[in-house]
Amino acid sequence: MTGTDALLACAAAFGVAALTTPLAAVLASRVGAVDQPRARGLSERPTPLLGGLAMLAAVLVAGLIWLPWDSETRAILLAAVVISLVGAIDDAIELPAFVKLLGQTAAAIIPVSAGVKVNNITLPLAGAVDFGWVGVPLTVIGLVALMNVVNFSDGIDGLAAGVCSIGAVAFSVIAFDLDRAAAGVLAAIVAGAAAGFLVHNFPPAKVFMGDSGANLLGLLLGCVAVQGTLKTNAVVAVVLPLLILAAPLLDTGFVVAKRLRYGRPIHVADQNHFHHRLARVGMSPRRTVAYLYGWTFSLAMLAVAIRFVPYTDELGHFQPGWTLVLGLLGLIALAASVQVVAVLEIMGFRKLRARQMKAASPDSSDSDIDALVAREIQTGEWDAVRPDQLDGPASP
Repeated sequence: MTGTDALLACAAAFGVAALTTPLAAVLASRVGAVDQPRARGLSERPTPLLGGLAMLAAVLVAGLIWLPWDSETRAILLAAVVISLVGAIDDAIELPAFVKLLGQTAAAIIPVSAGVKVNNITLPLAGAVDFGWVGVPLTVIGLVALMNVVNFSDGIDGLAAGVCSIGAVAFSVIAFDLDRAAAGVLAAIVAGAAAGFLVHNFPPAKVFMGDSGANLLGLLLGCVAVQGTLKTNAVVAVVLPLLILAAPLLDTGFVVAKRLRYGRPIHVADQNHFHHRLARVGMSPRRTVAYLYGWTFSLAMLAVAIRFVPYTDELGHFQPGWTLVLGLLGLIALAASVQVVAVLEIMGFRKLRARQMKAASPDSSDSDIDALVAREIQTGEWDAVRPDQLDGPASP
């Protein structure tokens, strides 16, 4: 398999997903798998789910043509079918959290039992670490965790599909460089399927991927990470997936930590995800996903650069010029991360403004506060906010 195969597989997956997504939306409407506007969501109208079934069709068609027909491929495709069906049932009737977890675990066990597992990894300074039999449950747990990471991040039009497509492209490039052609082609297929679905899911979305799609993307990206990097002896094998998937991982980590802190169930949705917080400071859905796309892209490109930039020679000595190039790319990724955090910190500004407005006018509603903060952020003009003013009316 070559890079040409990957490009053709990606294009085929894109075409199948783009063509079949409207059919999945029609099916969703007929079986009642329709997402209704709710307080914790950002959609404004009923939207059909089951977009994941279109991505599944794309993965199966392209996979059967371009992937090697070995035990690992058969297991991955079977697991893709299982998790998509579990997700589709959940989209239609909303399964209990424990049942969904069982379905995710069952789907993860299928590829792991066929050899898609991490037996050992190579860590910087520490060298090779052999997991032995523990590698099996660790890989299952990792796949289930990644399914939920993607599922948790799927809260605004176009976000999960776009982020996963960007990440899959990076995985594909790195996998080919590590001589993991099958993983590279699978990653290209995932990128094409997600991008094809995104044609209908970009804000304003006509269809959502639902759990059928989020779980599918999480499972396949996890399999790609295991096959493409973690099963190699590359020193950076662990670092690369963490960089590529940093945005959804950090988002999920933040949300889970906040739920645990306040004693709320982990699986119960709320409005503390990055995209919710960005929306609350006045960003449109398109601008929100653009911010998060840019962040993901900068981190993914840093991961690719770490693999390709020859910043050390054969003896491990740093090459000044190439090290500077890698450092500049790292600074760009860091700047993107700081930019997102800086915008999110505006929420601290909103809290101060809310307390100030409540002190000045106790009848101020949350919508009044949101409207004021959005206007001030968009115009760049606002009255000074000082904590010592919070006991009385605001002054310019």
